[in-house]
Amino acid sequence: MSYKNIVLIAVFLSFSVSQAQELLSKENAIKLALENNYGIKIAKNKVKIAENNASIYNSGYLPKVTANAGANYNNNSSEFTSQSGDKSEINDAESKVYNASIGLNYTLFDGLGRTYNYKKLKETYNLSELEAQAIIENSVLQIFATYYNVAQLTVDAINILESLKISKQRLERANYSFDYGQSTKLQVLNAEVDVNNDSIRYINTQRFLANSKRDLNLLLGRSVTANFTVDMDVSFNLIFDYQNLLEKAKSHNIEMQKVTKNIELSNFDIKINKSGLYPTLNFNSSFGFNKYDNDITFTNAEQLSKGLNAGVSLNWNLFDGGNTKTRIQNSKIVADNLQVQKEQVENELERSIANALEIYNNALFILNSEEKNVETNKRNFSRTEEQFKLGQITSIEFRQAQVNLFNAQSNFNLAKYDAKNAELKLLQLSGELLSQEF
Repeated sequence: MSYKNIVLIAVFLSFSVSQAQELLSKENAIKLALENNYGIKIAKNKVKIAENNASIYNSGYLPKVTANAGANYNNNSSEFTSQSGDKSEINDAESKVYNASIGLNYTLFDGLGRTYNYKKLKETYNLSELEAQAIIENSVLQIFATYYNVAQLTVDAINILESLKISKQRLERANYSFDYGQSTKLQVLNAEVDVNNDSIRYINTQRFLANSKRDLNLLLGRSVTANFTVDMDVSFNLIFDYQNLLEKAKSHNIEMQKVTKNIELSNFDIKINKSGLYPTLNFNSSFGFNKYDNDITFTNAEQLSKGLNAGVSLNWNLFDGGNTKTRIQNSKIVADNLQVQKEQVENELERSIANALEIYNNALFILNSEEKNVETNKRNFSRTEEQFKLGQITSIEFRQAQVNLFNAQSNFNLAKYDAKNAELKLLQLSGELLSQEF
């Protein structure tokens, strides 16, 4: 493929991607994700399940009411022989029986197991909310990483187009110089190679950019073919104190909150298992009636009975072979393990915050250094360009200055978004990610 065809493709891509694109702000991206992200939707549905489980209808506090009804038909023939040998018979004796009843059963006392189980269900619901929040936080981090990747590739594409423009001007200059006998064909060929390389780099960057946009659309739960541009500006919170971050993390970090909630749940498990040591008191009541319709072969043509029954029953499992004792002991061990896990999470959190803060500070230092490199390379390229136009340096030296400038711009662009992602990680660890305005 000739360099002219490559340039045409690059220009076409540049024109096509600029058409009919919405500006997707960071705020709108998060809003779309909270509404449409598949993982977040599933997490929210799990919260709804936990909410249903924590309802009064699943608590055991409400009585059980049952209703029964039935009807029977009998048609029998009987033959009788008395002690004296006399025989008699009844043929086709019909009877109909109707019955109905309604009963109520209620547990008056179960060793408080029902009470603690209901409280556990409430805390399980709270834990499900924390787990959903953790999924949302991780999704937000992933969305921002992809969002800033789109921004980085967009800026890279702009810089490559500028570099391609410079390379094309150099090629035109080389062709004019060759036509007028002021340069060799080698300089023209070198310029063509550089135009080709810049064009290929641009095409590849556009491909990476398109892929990254599709990745972001997938995370936002919308059509992957939707085209858009992003906000390429970022701002930084330059003041982060380790102790302040650590204190916030101990109160607001999701993993810390989850392990604390699990400790509360384990304490309820101990109390629930201990309830097996106490008796259970149940109340039972029912109201019913029975009606018999008989033919003339029966003494009574009709019989009707109805009435109310009520009572209480006490059940106390005095010894169950040690099963209850074993459950209590095991639940206490689980609670001890969770305390150990909490200490581990605290130590890991201290380590993670220290590492993340150092990464962030290093990223800011690199960002400042790369910004200075860009300014230095701009001045260097400007002077090199003047010297090249005056014929004081070779095209190879000019190309090297051009490449140095592009690399400096690319490194600064990468450093900017790396620093922002490092800041977001700090905010997640301290539990402040979802409270930020983006």
